[in-house]
Amino acid sequence: MASLPAVPTISSESNLARYLQEIRKFPMLQPEEEYMLAKRWTEHEDAEAAHRLVTSHLRLVAKIAMGYRGYGLPVSELISEGNVGMMQAVKRFDPDRGFRLATYAMWWIRAAIQEYILHSWSLVKMGTTAAQKKLFFNLRKLKGQMQAIEDGDLAPETVAKIAQTLDVPEQDVVNMNRRLASPDHSLNAPLRVDGEGEWQDWLVDEQESQEIRLGERQELGKRKALLAQAMKSLNERERHILVERRLKEEPTTLEDLSQEYGISRERVRQIEVRAFEKLQKAIKAAAMEQRLA
Repeated sequence: MASLPAVPTISSESNLARYLQEIRKFPMLQPEEEYMLAKRWTEHEDAEAAHRLVTSHLRLVAKIAMGYRGYGLPVSELISEGNVGMMQAVKRFDPDRGFRLATYAMWWIRAAIQEYILHSWSLVKMGTTAAQKKLFFNLRKLKGQMQAIEDGDLAPETVAKIAQTLDVPEQDVVNMNRRLASPDHSLNAPLRVDGEGEWQDWLVDEQESQEIRLGERQELGKRKALLAQAMKSLNERERHILVERRLKEEPTTLEDLSQEYGISRERVRQIEVRAFEKLQKAIKAAAMEQRLA
């Protein structure tokens, strides 16, 4: 597939105003014009058509990126990541599904920005489960709505309300709020004023031995190879639905996939089940081949 042409870039916060002024020059598209451009891209890989689709939505990207300013990352970087998501949306957009590009692209833009934020934040601060990620991205907004912007721990009634709204334990709310409020500390920071000794000198290595790690890495490599080989037995739609429903930490809903493919939720579920069964058979067959070899 042809790559999309370059779009206006933003290199730093200093030229943010100039960038926002520049992207306002690209006109919004009427539904009929958007449809024809999308058809030119999907059927003929017309790079000019794709460029117009992307640039006409750069204001949408900037607006969404502004909503993530509270995470301590430069807006310029958030916009750049959002633009990548926008280009991915154009590549995958099907104009015959009956909805506008902006509706479809919103998910790709948010996903790209959120993924960048998660990778940029300290692993010590950030949780890994779907519930913790949901808490991470909603806690600040809910605190603002409740005007709970004071420093330190939240009031018990505020904690209870946030926990109920997000369906998470109250202690998770307290812990996440403390993590978001606490700065990172360098392991190279001195223990004493005289500068002798660092925090990292007192860290205990609780990891397993090198031999165990090597064995586990080899076993994991074999499993990944089996999965990759088995995934080739699925067609593109089966692969995509299976990944979205079974292999993502926060699965895509049947409703979202049904809208993306223009089919019923039950049909998506049937494809998912069939693809999983095919994958299991393919993995067993590949594993047997390895044993015989």
